[in-house]
Formats: sequence, structure tokens, C-alpha cells
Amino acid sequence: MWRTKDLLGLEEHSADEILSILDTAEVMKDIIYRDIKKVPTLRGKSMVTLFYENSTRTRSSFEMAGKYLSADTSNLAIANSSVAKGESLIDTGRTLEAMGTDLIVIRHSAAGAPHLLAKNVKSGVVNAGDGMHEHPTQGLLDLFTMRQKKGNLANLKVAILGDIMHSRVARSNIWGLSKFGAEVRVVGPSTLMPPEVEKMGVKQYYNIEKALAGVDVVNVLRLQKERQKKGLLPSLREYSQLFGLTNERMALAKEDVLVMHPGPMNRGVEIMTDVYESTHSSIDEQVTNGVAIRMAILYLMLGGKSAYENIN
Repeated sequence: MWRTKDLLGLEEHSADEILSILDTAEVMKDIIYRDIKKVPTLRGKSMVTLFYENSTRTRSSFEMAGKYLSADTSNLAIANSSVAKGESLIDTGRTLEAMGTDLIVIRHSAAGAPHLLAKNVKSGVVNAGDGMHEHPTQGLLDLFTMRQKKGNLANLKVAILGDIMHSRVARSNIWGLSKFGAEVRVVGPSTLMPPEVEKMGVKQYYNIEKALAGVDVVNVLRLQKERQKKGLLPSLREYSQLFGLTNERMALAKEDVLVMHPGPMNRGVEIMTDVYESTHSSIDEQVTNGVAIRMAILYLMLGGKSAYENIN
């Protein structure tokens, strides 16, 4: 059962709390496939998305999730708000709270910004990505996808491939998977690997072939092209040659390997098009699962009692 006001990171939540979201998302996914995707569950509740960084998938899926559950949803356009005039994050949050907002979904370039907001407002706060810290709802939808496809998280061998250093997705996946005893391998160039990453309980690799041997899941991260300006890699072409996921490399994993990617993808760089389009890929389904997970989060944080009560 969910017991906290906020969802700020998977590191600080228990396996039982994570399971309560995954179980609830199973029910929510059924709603998405209905002809009429609308239930009155959260009628009268309000949610605001407060995004200081660009987003397509996360913001849209939160807004869709709210609408499917009949919550009132709105999006604060930062460029046209008082933030552009210098208003602080805390003051913005308190203004939204004074308007009767029940839940604030925030994405911010500064790690810890959602935690600061949560300490200063009574409204619930959901972290939709903060700096290089965490992206808990992406981590949850990844766990949900793995559990749906593989049945059990505990015995999985999962390789997280790419820019580990700058990836909040990687951190949330690591914290989430570690709660269930999965073996997590991180692989990428040494310049894109966080120092002492093994202290998070993962196995570190710089050779993609060794890392992929016998894994159940490959979660490919977006190579953040903007980091190229800092000289962390010689070229995109060299990265693709050394760490791009090809069919040949995928064959080193288990025969029924699951391929995932948080999006957006750089096709032909971190992942080849034929891999994305293969039967092993659940990348498109991850988008659907993202809506289901965010529906579950809204439901549990805005008054839901269990995975099965008061949904229909």
C-alpha cells in the first residue's frame, strides 16, 4: 500500500511500495485498451505538470493518465509564467497549492528540486526527472515491462547499456531492480561511467560482448548528443561501432532477450533499426506502460485504497 505524500525516487521506496504501483498498473492498463478510456475515479482531483525541461513522452503520458481517470489536468508553460520573471520554485509551488492543486508533477534540471518543492508544499509531488539524479516513473514503467514479459524480477540479469553517468533513468532502474534481487550490469565507455558505480550493487563492464552474455534484458540508454561538446567521446560513429546494439551483439544474450529503450532513440547510433523493429523489442509497449504506471501513481497518491477498489 502507498503511504507517502510524494514520489521522489525509487532509492527511498520499499519493494512493497513499488509492487503496489506495479499491481495497480495491471488494472490501469486494461482501461487503456477499452473503447471508452474514461473512468470517474479521480473526478474532483487536480494535477499540474510543471516542466522546467522539454519533454514529450513523460509530460503527455501524465496528462493522458490524469484525463483517463477524470482528474482535472493543466500544464504550466514555464516560458510564459512568472518563473520567467524570476519567481522561485518554492513560490511557484505555493501559488499552485493556493489554487487548490492536489498533485504537482515536476521535471527540473537541478537534482533535488522535487525534494525541495515537496518539503515546502502540502500538495503531493511526483519527480518526473531531476538532473542526473532519478527518473522514478520511467524506472517503474521499465520494471513493469520486465515483469509483464519475464514474469519475475528477482532472477533477471539486466544489462543497462550506454551513457550511465548522465542517466537518471539508469539510476532509477538500478535502485528499483536492486530491491528485487536482480543482477544488474552497466556497460559503456569509461568516460560515461560514474565513479565507484559498483557501490550501487551493479557489475561494471567496458566490453559490450562480455556484458551481454546470457542476459535476459538489455535496456539501451539514449546517447546524449549534447554531451559531445565536452569531448567525452571521439565521435558518434566510434560509439556506434563499439557500443551500438546490433542483431549480432543481441545474439549473445538469451534467446528470448527483451530489448528496451526509454526514448527518444538515436537510430543507428545506440540501437540499430532492425533491433528496434525485432520481435525482441518492447520499446513501443513501454510507452503504453508509461501511461498505465502514471495512472497507477495518480490513483494511489490521490486517494486510491488498493489495486482493485473504486477503479471501475
